[in-house]
Amino acid sequence: MIEIAAGWRVFVGGFAAGAIGVAVFGGGTAAADPMVPTPPAVPAVPAQAPQNLLGTPGGASANRFMPTPPAANPFAPPSLAAAAPAAPGVAAFAPTPPAANPFTPPSLAAAPAAAGVAAVAPTPPAPVPATSGTLRDYFQSKGVKLEAQKPEGFKALDITLPVPARWTQVPDPNVPDAFAVIADRHGASVYTSNAQVVVYKLVGNFDPREAITHGYVDSQKLLAWQPTNASMADFGGFPSSVVEGQYREGDMALNTFRRHVIATSGHDKYLVSLSVTTDRAVAVADAPATHGIVNGFRVTVPGAQAPAPAQAPAATPA
Repeated sequence: MIEIAAGWRVFVGGFAAGAIGVAVFGGGTAAADPMVPTPPAVPAVPAQAPQNLLGTPGGASANRFMPTPPAANPFAPPSLAAAAPAAPGVAAFAPTPPAANPFTPPSLAAAPAAAGVAAVAPTPPAPVPATSGTLRDYFQSKGVKLEAQKPEGFKALDITLPVPARWTQVPDPNVPDAFAVIADRHGASVYTSNAQVVVYKLVGNFDPREAITHGYVDSQKLLAWQPTNASMADFGGFPSSVVEGQYREGDMALNTFRRHVIATSGHDKYLVSLSVTTDRAVAVADAPATHGIVNGFRVTVPGAQAPAPAQAPAATPA
């Protein structure tokens, strides 16, 4: 459809102790022998705990001056570590396994990719403008048929063409296959400032990004063509070319803005072209109107979110 808009948007130790006891033994007494007095019993004296005794093999000493046996080396490699039983009460220290080498190349250790890290898609190369062959020439060389479209009953695309104050929609027989034409018939120039939209359905196989590289060529064929701005950035997600410049038509110097868009709707492709032209003598006065048309122009698929307003292209020779 065509919308003619009027506005803009985380030690274990122990000790050993011993005791010494005294035993008294007595024998039988003969009847004819005089009695020998029995010596008094000597009370047993408990022995003091031994000092500086050597510990039993494999045991631990409670003497704090004894050298402590060396602990197991936690860094001994598993191939050299002896599997001897640990002494009672002494904790065994198992060797620590080596940590994984974080610098192992992927070919030797397949580590899973970090979660949440997405691969960066390569940036497609910028299109190189063609130096010959217009869009129509390109399509003809590919056997692509161009079918002119009319606004009545057209639902494949939503096309917005703003209409500034004083401008009106007009029928123009001078624009072949016109989809919509608006003009300022009350301007101060002999040349009527105007904006034209032409829409073609493209029937045939072709590469839209290859085709759009031919978008400058038709303007380059204009008399005394002098480009000022040009860009091949996408327009609303579609391949597009845009160029601005000056040319002559008879005795008049004209300023023009031309955009081509190759839009896809379902399985079909369309070429949508906009041209806005004014007399250079009134270009300053007409700037608000022409900028409104250029910046408010839209081409979208029905139901899709409208793209952000287009910005003026950077100055690039065409």
